[in-house]
Amino acid sequence: MGTLDGRVAIITGAGRGIGREHALLFASHGAKVVVNDLGGALDGSGDDRTPAQQVVDEIKALGGEAIANDDNVADWEGGQRLINSAVEAFGDLHILINNAGILRDRVLINMTEDEWDAVIHVHLKGHFVPTRWAATYWREQSKAGKEVKAAVVNTSSTSGLLGNPGQANYGAAKAGIAAFTVICAQELGRYGVRVNAIAPAARTRMTENTPGLSEIVKAPGEGQFDSWAPDNISPLVAYLSTEDCPSTGKVFFVQGGQVRLFQPWTLTTEIEKSSKWTVEELQKEMPKLLG
Repeated sequence: MGTLDGRVAIITGAGRGIGREHALLFASHGAKVVVNDLGGALDGSGDDRTPAQQVVDEIKALGGEAIANDDNVADWEGGQRLINSAVEAFGDLHILINNAGILRDRVLINMTEDEWDAVIHVHLKGHFVPTRWAATYWREQSKAGKEVKAAVVNTSSTSGLLGNPGQANYGAAKAGIAAFTVICAQELGRYGVRVNAIAPAARTRMTENTPGLSEIVKAPGEGQFDSWAPDNISPLVAYLSTEDCPSTGKVFFVQGGQVRLFQPWTLTTEIEKSSKWTVEELQKEMPKLLG
């Protein structure tokens, strides 16, 4: 018996990298998988359906069940088709893994409008659209009296939660995904839907092209544990997708054998008075907050 037996999962951006590892692990644990991928280049250009079908072929060769899907996750009608494809192929949907993304790194003063818009579009809207249509499906099931035990796992990043120079577009999108996760969890719990996010650290096309990371993520010598291997990420995502996992509204860092829980934005020290502040008073008192 697999931990995901009978569960139907959509995994976006699953043709390569971390998404591919998710798809293979989910299938090995008994899930029926929709492998979604446009097969584009790292910057989002191009259109190659081959990677998704290759992953499907791998899953089937191992005795699993999977179909390929090439819908654009940031397209309104495409997102609905993606959800429908799972239901039409496998009769239901239990899991949505939002993983698709692109990079167009540039320091702020050199970033173009297109570079900003493209990354926000693929990452942030590309999380919203499939989640919206999946939530609609699960709400209808709940209202029809069916017990729903669904899971959404989003993909954030330390670039958004901790910051990284050269990635204002990517970081802003990933910070937005973390906030989106918390709010979706608050809204969708009534329908039996849990929503969590991960901020993974692994060797992918993205990290190999991220400023300052290309050397760090290289594979270690033979016989050493590869803490940057992308398949280290997938077990946590599978756990968060199990039927009885209690977690919702959480964001987890995961790398190698390490899993850490992020603490959300938190109010700390304060200054206060019973009337309106003056600028001069703040000049005197604000250093107490700034440390």
